[in-house]
Amino acid sequence: MNLGFIGTGKIAASVITGICKSKISYKKIIISPRNKKIALGLKRKFKKIVIAKDNQQIIDQSNWVFLSVTPTVGEKIIKDLKFKSTQTVVSFISTITLYQLKKAIKVKAKIVRAIPLPPISLKKGPVPICPPNSKVKAFFNNLGTTVEIKNEKSSINFWSTSGMMAPFYEMLRVMTDWLVKRGVKRNNAQKYITSLFLALSEDAVANSKENLKNLVKESQTPKGLNEQGVKELTKAGFYRSLERTLNSIHRRLNK
Repeated sequence: MNLGFIGTGKIAASVITGICKSKISYKKIIISPRNKKIALGLKRKFKKIVIAKDNQQIIDQSNWVFLSVTPTVGEKIIKDLKFKSTQTVVSFISTITLYQLKKAIKVKAKIVRAIPLPPISLKKGPVPICPPNSKVKAFFNNLGTTVEIKNEKSSINFWSTSGMMAPFYEMLRVMTDWLVKRGVKRNNAQKYITSLFLALSEDAVANSKENLKNLVKESQTPKGLNEQGVKELTKAGFYRSLERTLNSIHRRLNK
């Protein structure tokens, strides 16, 4: 099986890296020349990478085609490409719906939307897909945990929360810089903050069958530091602002 990637940005590179480190069986991965630096880096790193001359070559030579371009680029190029009805097309494009994809692709290929995130390069993290597809599910289970969503409207909720990735990293950066300003060496500060939040995330996953309110409560003591942290951030409107931002992203995706 040949896998083709149209677009070679951060997400495509992360998925390709995960595939190359996994047990997924494939003949070769044909990638877009669009981002020359990333494309050449992947080719140097992995043996089965082929850089195509253009996007049509990727489609012509692939069994599965992954669309990993921005919505603006996707709207511009997909309609002019010639797909095959025997192909599986997996779209990572956030704001192009299944209906729009089917209309642009024209042939009756199997089309699935997916939401991979950068940790997929480590074969970690959830990968929501819509609509359910057993082969696509099995594929992404080799790279993380597939979450099948039947209703595309519901899938927008997952796309919305995926918009919190950069804000999360920004929070880690702010705390790291805070430590550095107080004399901690950057390497130590960054190692501490990233390790702390990795441990907290793993603890949250281990307790994910319970209401997360329990973790919030159990991590506080009366008049303790964590109680102060939650109270002050709540009073400052931090969590309400988070919810407003999610609502704003959700509205954008619903347009």
